[in-house]
Amino acid sequence: MKKITALALAFVLCLSALSGCGTSSNGQSSQATSSQAEQKTTIKIAGLKGPTSMGLVKLMSDSEAKQAGNNYEFTMAGAADEITPKLIKGELDMAAVPANLASVLYSKTEGKVEVLSVNTLGVTYIVENGTAINSVADLKGKTIYGTGKGSIPEYALRFVLKKNGIDPDKDVKLEWKSEPTEVVSLMKQQKDVVAMLPQPFVTVAAGQVENFREALSVTEEWSKIDKESQFITGVMVARKDFVEKNKDAVATFLKEYEASIKYANENTDETAKLVEKYDIVKEAVAKKALPKCNIKFIAGDDMKTALSGFYKALFDLDPKSVGGALPKDDIYYK
Repeated sequence: MKKITALALAFVLCLSALSGCGTSSNGQSSQATSSQAEQKTTIKIAGLKGPTSMGLVKLMSDSEAKQAGNNYEFTMAGAADEITPKLIKGELDMAAVPANLASVLYSKTEGKVEVLSVNTLGVTYIVENGTAINSVADLKGKTIYGTGKGSIPEYALRFVLKKNGIDPDKDVKLEWKSEPTEVVSLMKQQKDVVAMLPQPFVTVAAGQVENFREALSVTEEWSKIDKESQFITGVMVARKDFVEKNKDAVATFLKEYEASIKYANENTDETAKLVEKYDIVKEAVAKKALPKCNIKFIAGDDMKTALSGFYKALFDLDPKSVGGALPKDDIYYK
């Protein structure tokens, strides 16, 4: 009896040990799975509420469901000045920012910021609630309302105007508003208004303004006059010290980011739902705007070629637009 009791006790202890170790659905122990989760690198990423963050939403969803290769912590902001101080202080690891701001940050931090990828090409349009504008030449003598003074929209408009023989300081009147919604409101109240708006606000205006039309794509006009560069709206930047210490995690992020952007371009309805879920814009607006938001993933040598040409065009227009000097090659992540 003593031997039987001892054997029974040993059997129970074995069962308990096996139960404690457990296995996951893929055959790994729960302890191993937990260990793997703990080994994931945490990456703090910020984005702006607009097209430059729409390509992130699938990755945000995967991260929330614990299906991503890293542990991601996302922050959405309304303006770039909410993000940049945190990036400089090390409170953020990466950020989706306007393309020229990446160069400005590179200069300001003495090369401590680098560009991982391009995420958005041109999203800016010349619009009107009339029929007067059919070419860049038609803008001469007009008042153009817009947003983005001192940033990419203004630089792009000035570039296109100058290259078409129009002096932006003499031949047109530029009226700057603080928010795109102000421009949309103005177009609702007045007739024959000419404005410059980015997506998704072009889509918003189309649903609210009578006789609204997209007159010109600033991206297309840029391409007509400068074959050596592309009009780039947004990029993903990172702190260089974070990248150097977490090379594998950054490589994983770039693969997942590329997949997220591909998903955004191929699954409009599902992406639009996520865009609203993460409080970027409403689903109905996102659904119409996404195909026109020019969301792209460009990395490596292709990124360097596209961005260097863009920075050169901005520098020639106004050196301050890129931080006073053209960035060196180490701004481009390899």
